[in-house]
Amino acid sequence: MSANTEKYALLIDYEFCTGCHSCEVACKKELELPFGKYGIKLLQHGPTEVYPDQWEWNYIPFPTKLCDLCETRVASGRLPGCVHNCQAGCMQFGTIEELTPHLALKPNRVIFSPK
Repeated sequence: MSANTEKYALLIDYEFCTGCHSCEVACKKELELPFGKYGIKLLQHGPTEVYPDQWEWNYIPFPTKLCDLCETRVASGRLPGCVHNCQAGCMQFGTIEELTPHLALKPNRVIFSPK
């Protein structure tokens, strides 16, 4: 990976996000963010009844403008803190070119490119 020429992103499979907040905690520790500031914030949608007796309840980790995709960690060959600590394994890190083909594999996935 070449950090100078490629644009990095997060692929988040929100079907499997459990809402555990591990990504938020890891990010706050990595970036040393104060109370009320987030590099990644867990958003919640639902519970919503979409059809009779069928409910939807999603959690989506959402990178904020403070997210730098853990530049320091990545420069040392490690994954961003949110990806490394995701207990559900629903986050991937890579270039946009690497991650985009994974969108077609299943629904309920998004790519965020915070920078």
